[in-house]
Amino acid sequence: MSNAARWVSGLILITVPTIVYGGYFLLTSLIDPKSGYMENPLRQNFFRAGHAHAGVIVILSLVCQILTDSATLPEPLRWFVRFAIPAAAILLSAGFFLSVLSPSANRPGGAIYLIYTGAVILVSGVLTLGIGLLRGKT
Repeated sequence: MSNAARWVSGLILITVPTIVYGGYFLLTSLIDPKSGYMENPLRQNFFRAGHAHAGVIVILSLVCQILTDSATLPEPLRWFVRFAIPAAAILLSAGFFLSVLSPSANRPGGAIYLIYTGAVILVSGVLTLGIGLLRGKT
C-alpha cells in the first residue's frame, strides 16, 4: 500500500463515526414518536438511503485506495480518484438527509442536487479508476 493510499484511507476511516451517528439518529427517530419520522414515508426512505449510501460508498472508497495503486494513471488522476469516491459518499448522503430535513417535508428540497452532483463525481471516479486498471502497469 502506498503512502498516499494509507493517508487517504486514514482520513476515510475517521469519517466512519459520522456514519455511526447517522445510524444512531435513525434509531432515535424511530423510537421518538415526537420526531415525526414514522409519519413521513419520504423522509424515512431518504434517511435510510442516505445512511446506506454513506456506508457502502465508504467501503468502496477504501477498496479503491488500494486499486488506485495498481492503476496506470497520471498522478493528478490518481488523486482525483482517491478523493472523488469518498467525496461522493459525503455528497450523496448529505443530499439525502438535507433535502428532507423538515419533519413535514412532502417533497425534496434544493439539497437534492447534492445527490446528482455526488452521483456524477462517483461515476467519474470509478470510470477513471476502471480505465486506469484496464490500461495495465507500464
